[in-house]
Amino acid sequence: MGNLLLVVVLVFEIGFAIYCMATKQTHKKLKNLVRISAFILFVILTLTPAIEWSLRWVLFAALLFAFALKATISLIRNKPTRNYKPSAIVVKSIGVVMTFVFALAPAVIFPEHRAPKITGDYEIATASYTYTDKNRIEEFSSKGENRFVNVEFWYPKQSEETYPLLVFSHGATGVKSSNTSTYKELASHGYVVVSIDHPYHSFFTRSEDGAVATIDSDYQREISNLNAEKEVYSREKLNELIQKWMKLRTDDMNFVIDTVLEKAKNDSDSVYQYINTDKIGVFGHSMGGAASVKLGRERNDIGAVVNIDAPFFSELVYKKDINDFAASDKAYTTPLLNIYSDDVWGQLDSNTLYAANKLDNQQFKKAYTTHFKGAKHLSLTDLPLFSPLLANVLQGGKAAIDQYYCIETENELILHFFDKELKGGGQFTYKEAY
Repeated sequence: MGNLLLVVVLVFEIGFAIYCMATKQTHKKLKNLVRISAFILFVILTLTPAIEWSLRWVLFAALLFAFALKATISLIRNKPTRNYKPSAIVVKSIGVVMTFVFALAPAVIFPEHRAPKITGDYEIATASYTYTDKNRIEEFSSKGENRFVNVEFWYPKQSEETYPLLVFSHGATGVKSSNTSTYKELASHGYVVVSIDHPYHSFFTRSEDGAVATIDSDYQREISNLNAEKEVYSREKLNELIQKWMKLRTDDMNFVIDTVLEKAKNDSDSVYQYINTDKIGVFGHSMGGAASVKLGRERNDIGAVVNIDAPFFSELVYKKDINDFAASDKAYTTPLLNIYSDDVWGQLDSNTLYAANKLDNQQFKKAYTTHFKGAKHLSLTDLPLFSPLLANVLQGGKAAIDQYYCIETENELILHFFDKELKGGGQFTYKEAY
């Protein structure tokens, strides 16, 4: 709808300017009537399913109201029309168009969209908290404060049962809400899902006290260099960076899991009382998936891992004699589901960062692996629905796969995998490609 309204505005403003210049008149009264009518029509549309009122429309509504108010006053005063000047019409039209482009930007960048389907029977509740780790000093700050981690829960509402705990870690520069549709689908089927914002790795995070932390510039540059077409880092330097990134991520995840397990014993808050502390799964997208795989090896209480489009950083060994990475020779025994897009699938045999991900790696012979053909890296998150424009810019183009099919099928696979591994839900069936 935002794109449609932008086109309508452009056509009207350009067309009206041409009409004024062709007739050599300003047609001030007509334009005023159009401005008032446009505001009334927009108000009517917000009362219908055509436009779902939200913050994305605030600037546009305010602008329409301002123009309508000005037009009303102009009609009431009925002052004589100024002399026709082509240059004035052109300048005003350009100014109005630019103003409308700015006002409609939120609706264009973050368009209305249908939420992916939620198939479970449980009503979903949410809760957000800030946990402070008293055993760690924040390395991204010089103030000497303890590191904090923001988390959000999705869980079944008003229930007397307990449910498996699932912990999610976002991508390299993502946010904890990146796969909200997945969390909701899982919670609706009887899981307590907690998603983590990794401060200074997350693009943006806000604590309970209002404190804001944005992505660290040095870290952002490291990720940009990693993804550059031309190699920036030596393999030895890259190994150092990977170890640093994985330590921060897994330290955060360990801290959150331990905190939640402790609160499940001692905290009366309802969300903690719904947790079955004997059933824990971890999952994540991109770097969050890599951290989840690492945690699945290191912790004995992790019963299942889902890796969404990530290299097995923890399963790589840097070998100085060849100055490159090789796969570890240690068997991975935690149940694992790998979900890949075209972006990663195409690198499994060509990029040594994915040496451990190779399909013939016998250390992962019991892992399940599937490939979404036509999907790009961010297709496995909610971003292409929330903001198609941003997703296309960040991943270098539009994915060929239907986004609803992709995310809903992915959610279904993750649900059935966790059902099998954490609830004894029978055989896990899947296709090698979708």
